[in-house]
Amino acid sequence: MNRLVVFDCDGTLVDSQGNIVRAMTDCFRNHGLADPCPRATRRVVGLSLVEAMQALLPDAAHDLHRSLAEDYKNAFQRLRGHGLVEEPLFDGTREVIAALDAAGWLMGVATGKSDRGLKLCLDHHGLTGHFVTLQTADRHPSKPHPAMLHAAIAEAGATPASTLMIGDTAYDMEMAVAAGAVPVGVAWGYHEADELRAAGATVVLDHFNDLHDQLDALLARFAPESRP
Repeated sequence: MNRLVVFDCDGTLVDSQGNIVRAMTDCFRNHGLADPCPRATRRVVGLSLVEAMQALLPDAAHDLHRSLAEDYKNAFQRLRGHGLVEEPLFDGTREVIAALDAAGWLMGVATGKSDRGLKLCLDHHGLTGHFVTLQTADRHPSKPHPAMLHAAIAEAGATPASTLMIGDTAYDMEMAVAAGAVPVGVAWGYHEADELRAAGATVVLDHFNDLHDQLDALLARFAPESRP
């Protein structure tokens, strides 16, 4: 049975909050709207764009949500074209991914990014080859719907019980619970640890390096049938 670790991207693998807040501000200004609160913007990271706009402007018309989502993509691409997009890896990311690869774990990504955005990010950091499955908002409903995770599990030849979902938001934890996978939260992202636990996280890691040490124990504790 294949053992699979699926990572969220923004807020888990890379710190992209500066780019996201800047692009969100630009697209709101282009529509004559007041700047969104940066904290509110960070809280919707992980949702697909239309759903993110709905969360930021719950009383607005759906057409505006869709228009803002398209303009956000354009704003992000403009920033990237001007060399203003920075998505640094969180400390320990590269080392943990290499260690998991060497230990025989399969890895994937499930993210609210687009296919293009995820590819650019992973290619920039030289990480693409480590992942056997990449699931994005282009092809699935927004988190916390479990479609991304179901697809990742199928592509990797794993089972829900042999899969861990690593993420920084309640949406990631709720998606894992819905898919029957083991939800593992990280404390360095965009939602608070208490929120992650309330959403179903079995554990919340304080440092990325803790992940490698705990993976086998997590599977054994929460999904005994998945032990190798």
